[in-house]
Amino acid sequence: MTTEKHSFDTLCGTISQLRGKNGCPWDQKQTPQTLKKYLLEEMEELIEAIANNNEKQICEEAGDTIFLLILLSHIQAEKGNFTISDVLDGINKKMIRRHPHVFENVIINNEVALRKQWEKIKLQEKAEK
Repeated sequence: MTTEKHSFDTLCGTISQLRGKNGCPWDQKQTPQTLKKYLLEEMEELIEAIANNNEKQICEEAGDTIFLLILLSHIQAEKGNFTISDVLDGINKKMIRRHPHVFENVIINNEVALRKQWEKIKLQEKAEK
C-alpha cells in the first residue's frame, strides 16, 4: 500500500508540475471541456485492450485514463471546486454504502437479492440529493 500511495502522490506531483508555471503548454491549456474527447478516446482504447485480453495494453490504457481523471480533478481543484481527495473520499463512501453485505451485517444469499439491494440503495441516494 505504501508503494501505491507513493506512486499516486508522485503522479499528482507530476500533474502539478505539468500544470505549473514552467509546465507543459498542452497540459496548462486543458479544461474539463477539452478533456472530454481524450477521456472518451482512452476509455475506448482501454475497452479494446480488455476485449483483446492484452494485459500490457490494459495496464497502459488504465494509466492513461487515470492520468486524465487526476488531471481533471487537478483542474477542478485549481478552480476551488473539489480536489482528488474529495473524489476518492466520495467514491469510497459510496462503495461502502452500496455494499452493506460486506461492510455491515447484511446477509445476501444470491445475485438477485444483491441486485435488488443495490437498486434500493441507489434510489435512496437519489432521493437524498
